[in-house]
Amino acid sequence: MIKRLFDTVVSAGALLVTSPALAVVAVTIKVTSPGPVLFTQERVGQYGRTFRIHKFRTMRPDHGGLAVSGTGDPRVTRIGAILRKTKMDEIPQFYDVLRGSMSLVGPRPEVPEYVAQWPTEMRPVILSVKPGITDPASIEFRNEGDELALAQDPESHYVNSILPRKAAAYVEYVQHRSLVGDLKILGNTAKAVLLQ
Repeated sequence: MIKRLFDTVVSAGALLVTSPALAVVAVTIKVTSPGPVLFTQERVGQYGRTFRIHKFRTMRPDHGGLAVSGTGDPRVTRIGAILRKTKMDEIPQFYDVLRGSMSLVGPRPEVPEYVAQWPTEMRPVILSVKPGITDPASIEFRNEGDELALAQDPESHYVNSILPRKAAAYVEYVQHRSLVGDLKILGNTAKAVLLQ
């Protein structure tokens, strides 16, 4: 109850405070690239229930191809590269927190095909809590695009190398989570974004 109240108050406040910037970003996306302002995608949430996640669109609408992208991916628009670097593309997820599909802190939600790749024994643990905008793995892998850009096969590298490490970090978070710990993660996330 306390975590949900905290999530609601903070996400509502964040949307209110950032609304002028969100409007500028939305207009910039619209005038610099054809297609929708927001990107939505099916992700797996708590107890395996699926939901639609919201982000600012950072790729061309007809991009196709791989589900993951490395730094320098030509499918990413110029404004999209800036949004990804600053993590501003994630801000619409405060709406997903407000409506109860996500939490501020929790394992990052994956698409169903990647959830199926998690080790069987880890899956129920990770999905026992709401997914979050940030978590320790988000901080550790904040420059994931750079690692993917160096891989010969980015999707295979994600599935076979990055995804298992993330899953282990998700389980570690779930097993040791606390409100104080969440506050530290939020602080460390803000620091990582501001200092990169």
